[in-house]
Amino acid sequence: MLHEDGYTFALSDKVQREAVRYTNRYGIKLAGDLYTPKNLDRAGKHAAIVIGPPHGGVKEQGPGVYANELAQRGFVVLTFDPSYNGESGGEPRHVTSPELFAEDFSAGVDYLGTLPYVDRQKIGIIGICGSGGFALSQASIDPRIKAVATSAMYDISGVSRDGWEYQGTPEARRQQLSELAEQRWKDVDSGTPALQPPFPEQMPESAPNPIVHEFFEYYVKSNGRGWHPRSIGAFTQTSSAAHINFGLLKNLADLAPRQVLLITGDVAHSRWFSEKVHEQLPDNSELVVIPGARHIDLYDDTQKIPFDRLEQFFTENLK
Repeated sequence: MLHEDGYTFALSDKVQREAVRYTNRYGIKLAGDLYTPKNLDRAGKHAAIVIGPPHGGVKEQGPGVYANELAQRGFVVLTFDPSYNGESGGEPRHVTSPELFAEDFSAGVDYLGTLPYVDRQKIGIIGICGSGGFALSQASIDPRIKAVATSAMYDISGVSRDGWEYQGTPEARRQQLSELAEQRWKDVDSGTPALQPPFPEQMPESAPNPIVHEFFEYYVKSNGRGWHPRSIGAFTQTSSAAHINFGLLKNLADLAPRQVLLITGDVAHSRWFSEKVHEQLPDNSELVVIPGARHIDLYDDTQKIPFDRLEQFFTENLK
């Protein structure tokens, strides 16, 4: 439910939230929210966390839920809208770029490092849903990021799936790239990049499958618990080619010896992806499976998101 302040949750009276603006290395101005405990000792140096939204989400949704809770536990927390989306800059609007969405995490680290009360050696990141892959990818090339947590991590590589589990083949990849090439010509001729279909105004009586119905439950205006006017569920169609080509998690070994916390739900349709990453990082990752949690429950259900474990993880790894 959207509150009067434009957020999908109520801000704790123990937390201060401030709108901030800063620039990534591509020159795009990013819109963020800085969460701090009201009793923060600004003469000291504190651990900080950057939190990225679900793919298609904005800072006023899930990232703020996490930041609101973690700030109460003593952390300085930055949430942000990815480049080209939300209140952040970049044209054309609603581009999805795996390289820039990953870079936006490092831009957040840059910003936090300018604050006199943040310890530059104690900065970690959290990626929710699609941001989980971006967070891991960026941490693998930015050793300033000292610890990484993902929650309901989602594979958005853009290659075809069977039952939403990665089943890409070379033939499927070539077919999709051919379709995207045709779409580029259409965009050239029209002068405007075409968007994917946005979320509808109303929840359909019967969604195509339970997974789609779950996203409608969160994002759709009529009764979606996470609906926000700047989170439309659509990107430019030709953005998909970049995701197909990106090779999101090919350098996971470079994360060592830093630690990774992978949070998923036991009934989350995205669970397989966290398990796959855990298998690739047997020595420096921990997999936490939450009983009864679906994918979207880990966006905003404060009774299911394991905040105690997140606090412990970052306290231990941002020493």
